[in-house]
Amino acid sequence: MNKGRILIVDDEDIVLQNLSDYFVNIGFDVATAHDGEEALKTYVPGVFDCVIADLLMPRMDGIALLEAVKRRDDKVIFIMITGYPSVDSAVDAMKIGAFDYVIKPFKMEDIQIKIERALNTRKAEESLRKMTGLMWGLILSIPLWLILGIILGIVWK
Repeated sequence: MNKGRILIVDDEDIVLQNLSDYFVNIGFDVATAHDGEEALKTYVPGVFDCVIADLLMPRMDGIALLEAVKRRDDKVIFIMITGYPSVDSAVDAMKIGAFDYVIKPFKMEDIQIKIERALNTRKAEESLRKMTGLMWGLILSIPLWLILGIILGIVWK
């Protein structure tokens, strides 16, 4: 059962491998990249549900990657991870659109819960939008049917 598709970006092979193995084992489809530039070549809007990226990486850091990904797909869930936390980087990441900011070392289960909660929230919002559209369709169609019924009632008399 595929729970979703995740792109994991980190310049540390051990972190990349551990995250990848964990999420594959619990049912996610995973792609990996070693830096932001490689991630942008891999990232396709609408294909990935979530991006987990390290803050400090060579060539393109996590903040620049976050900005580029959000320009392409503002609905993607982006989780920033870092071993060098600062208030400024956390605030910047959240302002740009990161869903969460996680400090290394972290528990895999914590990131799993954050991702699943975000995916469930997004699904609920999509369902609500669909139901709202259906409701408006019904509301707008009722007067049309009433008018048609009145017209047909007059014609058939």
